[in-house]
Order: sequence, then structure tokens, then C-alpha cells
Amino acid sequence: MAKSSIARRQEAERARVEAYELTLRRVSRQTRPPPDLHNAIREAVRGFEADAIREPESWKPQIKTRDAARLRLAAARHLFARYPVASHLEQIWIDQSGLGHDEIVRRKRWYVVAAGGGSLYKAGASALLSRKEVHAFLNPLGPVGFDEAIWQAIARSYTDDHAVMSRIARSRIARAPRSEHAFWREVAQFFCAQPTTAEEIDDLCDYIADRRRRERAFSLKGRTLAALRRLMAEWHRDLAVIARIEAARRRAEMARQRTATEAAELAAHWPGARLTDWTWSRSAGPFAKRDEYLITQLRTAEDLVAESRAMRHCVASYATRCIAGHASIWSLRHRHGGATQRLLTIELDRQHRAVQVRGFANRVAHADERRILERWAKARAISLLET
Repeated sequence: MAKSSIARRQEAERARVEAYELTLRRVSRQTRPPPDLHNAIREAVRGFEADAIREPESWKPQIKTRDAARLRLAAARHLFARYPVASHLEQIWIDQSGLGHDEIVRRKRWYVVAAGGGSLYKAGASALLSRKEVHAFLNPLGPVGFDEAIWQAIARSYTDDHAVMSRIARSRIARAPRSEHAFWREVAQFFCAQPTTAEEIDDLCDYIADRRRRERAFSLKGRTLAALRRLMAEWHRDLAVIARIEAARRRAEMARQRTATEAAELAAHWPGARLTDWTWSRSAGPFAKRDEYLITQLRTAEDLVAESRAMRHCVASYATRCIAGHASIWSLRHRHGGATQRLLTIELDRQHRAVQVRGFANRVAHADERRILERWAKARAISLLET
């Protein structure tokens, strides 16, 4: 039976209403949740209830942010702060990634004491810093991180040169384990007395760290910068020989234990950082010659050795750190006309910060190479640290 004109109009109207409601659901924005103030104050006060100078219930923030980290910092200021402190002390309330439990507690304790006007020296800083260095730590020269502020303060007790202080604070010395603090203080003092470039400080620190692992009694007392350079050069030669021997041993072992197909696979490899390789070309048009830049992660011992040999630096010694997940090594290469040229080797830490960038024989990056790195950093959310 055919529908009447009234029934057809009613069905058409229902269809229009349904379509309109569907459109509204697609374009309407969901209501943003309100800031979780109770959770922020609860996280900030946990473990430090006895140190609070204000009641948690009295916190009435006039802030619009919904970011949990920013709310946590605002809550910590309300609970503990009588006085403003430097940003490197406040950072613990915003980001705790890569820190162990003891280090998190230490940094929160230092914030609570400093912001409350107490003596940081008496609260535990005396284990790392002198009274004069504690004052320098609380009043750093420029924006620095927590560890950088510690080592800048130490360097300020040995030199008045701001450039030298900055190099020490941003070098591999600032990433030394707390348990090795006394030894690396000696290293910092050495480079304050015998200044060199930031690049060479990091290179020499690689050698010093390896020597320290093999020989606990190793010291820099009585040594000169020239003598240390000679020792590092000998170490590089030894690494190259060891790498060749180890690679040959692995190949022989693979040949004995695996089938021909399996032997073609690399024996030593690791997952690496969760970042994909990157390519970029400045060429345009389908008929333009390929002029491509590639940044690829090195995930095998063989790749590291090949990079080390080609670039004449010691990146092959970083395999254990890569396997443990403490670092990842990347290679910037230029591909043109079928030929590939290695340009730079980059080390990223756990937070995807480029802590070392080196070219052939440990040269620094050229200006055009730096621009390529900046494109890569923007594309992969990587921090390029200034050296």
C-alpha cells in the first residue's frame, strides 16, 4: 500500500532531524574536565606532611591549567614555599622521568628545605657541596637543570671563568652517578685548572670513565692535559683492535653454531630508542636528482664498529650503554647519486636529548649539518643541547 503524502513528509522530517543530530555530535566539543586539585595537593604533600607550612585544605588556586604537573608544582608552592627558588629545584614536581626513588625523595627534600628558608647544607647537601657551593647551587648562572646546577656550583669554587663553568655543567661530568661524586669532582677540578673545549672534555671523560671501571685507583692527580690526550689516543687504538678481534670471534662462532641462513643475521643487536629513522630531501620535482639526508639508528655492534672506524671516534665503546637502554646512537648520512657519505654521529639519552654530536675525527657539526639536525629534532621531538 502506497504511503500518503503526510506519512512521507513525516519520514523526511525525521530523517532531517537525525542527520542534524548526527552532525552536532560530530562537531560539538566534549566538555573538558575541571582541574584535579585534590589529586595535585595529595601528590605534593605525600611523604612531607610534617613539613607543610600551610594546610592542604586552604589551597584555593586561581589557575586555569589542567596540566597535572603544573598543578602539582602550584600545590607544592602552597604547601612548602615561604620564598621563591630557582627553577631547577622546582622541576622535580613537574618531571621525574629517569630518576630513581631515592633521587626523587632527595630533590623533593631539597626543594622543601630551600623554599621554606631552611639550611640546605644541614639538610644533606653537605655530602655533595661545601657551604659556598650550596649558595652557588641556589643561585645558578642562567637556566640549568638540577645536576647541571650542582656541577656549575662546584666549578665556581675552582674558577671564575663563566665559559669553563658552563662547559663543566653541560659535560658528561654532570651525568656521573652519585656514588662516584668524589672522583668526578676531581675531574671537574682538573678541567677547571686545564681548560679545553666542551667536545674534548666529553671525549676525555669517555676515556676516564672506562679507565675508572677497569682501575678503581685511577686518578688525575699529577697529570697534564697533554698526557691525558696521549692516553686517550692509545685507548682509541686499543678499542679498534679489540673490536676487530671481537667481530671476528662472533663471525666464527656464528659459522660454527648456525645455519648458513642464520649466520647472515647479526649476532649482537638491541631494541634501541622508540624513534623511527628519518629522511629528508631538498630536491623538488619528479625529475630532480635525489639529494637525500638520512638519520638512522645503529642497533648492532657491527654497525657501531663500522661507524667508529669510518668516523674515527670511539662510539664503538657505547654498545653496553645502548644494550642497557641508557643511550641510543644515530648516524646522519648524505645520499647523492648512488653514493652515501657519513656526516655526523649523534648520541641521545633516555629523554631523547642529543648529548653528543660529532663528525669525522670528533669535529663539531658544520652550520649546514646543524640545520639538518634541527629539522630532524623538530620532526621527532628531540632536544638539541647547546655545547
